[in-house]
Amino acid sequence: MRVAIDARELRGEPTGVGRYLAGLLDAWETLPAAQSHEFVLCAPGPIERAGRGVRTVVRQGAIGKAGTAWEQLTLPALVREIGANVLFAPAYTGPVFCPVPLVVAIHDVSFAARPEWFAPREGLRRRILAWLTARRAARVLTISEFSKREIAGRLHIDESRIEVAYPGASYPVRHSNVRHAGSTEKDQLVLFVGSLFTRRHVPALIDGFSKLARQRPGVTLEIVGDNRTTPRVDFQALVSASGAADRITLRSYVAEETLQTLYGRARAFVFLSEYEGFGLTPLEALAAGVPIVVLDTPVAREVYQDAAVYVPRPDASLVHAALERVLFEDAERVRILEASARLLPRYSWRACAEQVLTVLSATAKRE
Repeated sequence: MRVAIDARELRGEPTGVGRYLAGLLDAWETLPAAQSHEFVLCAPGPIERAGRGVRTVVRQGAIGKAGTAWEQLTLPALVREIGANVLFAPAYTGPVFCPVPLVVAIHDVSFAARPEWFAPREGLRRRILAWLTARRAARVLTISEFSKREIAGRLHIDESRIEVAYPGASYPVRHSNVRHAGSTEKDQLVLFVGSLFTRRHVPALIDGFSKLARQRPGVTLEIVGDNRTTPRVDFQALVSASGAADRITLRSYVAEETLQTLYGRARAFVFLSEYEGFGLTPLEALAAGVPIVVLDTPVAREVYQDAAVYVPRPDASLVHAALERVLFEDAERVRILEASARLLPRYSWRACAEQVLTVLSATAKRE
């Protein structure tokens, strides 16, 4: 089987979907069931990705560079040219007129659930294309039972056509999950990693942290993520006005090696998102032995279960109190990290890759 993959999310500085696709490709490298198949990464520009059974085909479009025009006009021709048996579109949308069976991964439908979080034109584009793609696709993949229900309800797709494949938990720092649980040997670093969307309530994190900083002189905060808020929030201005600007660092992106270092240094991780398909970075934090604070939502309860401190709403005082618990209450830290040790085996890139490959094989066009 030859699998064509829309690999645009691997270009540049990969984040959410790019890291999801990279996790699958890494797992397929060693998965016995994948060795007889060929994976062809299709993109409008170079991708630095080498591996057994993986090759890259670059084709720039006549219209546009890497957006909707390339996806809808250039990609189908490329799929036909390489003789693919199936197209895997890992980033919400794919070509409506595809020459081979299409499998699309839709990670969440925030654009349909809360359209006010998106610029009007962008939100409309996402809603139309996701709906058309989901109806055209042979199968829809998603990453949680919560997202499966949302896709079925908001895009009007029969649940029988939607497959849940939990993503894996990477292990960026390989130490025992209860190491440092009852000590302050690690830096008193609070970490957030993820694109800065409106739904993730980073201003509440900054406010809550500033309250903590007035009482705890050793704490610091690192916020890593590109600003994608709508309406746009000036995070640097919020930090400057917080009273703790000397202890808050904003970075739009860090390389994987730096991210691993931050997970290794962090003593707490905060992710106050009110809408996610899964929420991978808090799981990565747990895998690195870092207790997490998350907003209390159905998907958070599904994914993290009892391995978290839950905040009922994005209120600065509640965030402050939660940070006190995960940073300085030894019993709470031990509880979370022991729970995470029971939770983490549930998430495996290998198992996810096996499941996705099974779906691709079942839908592929036969020779």
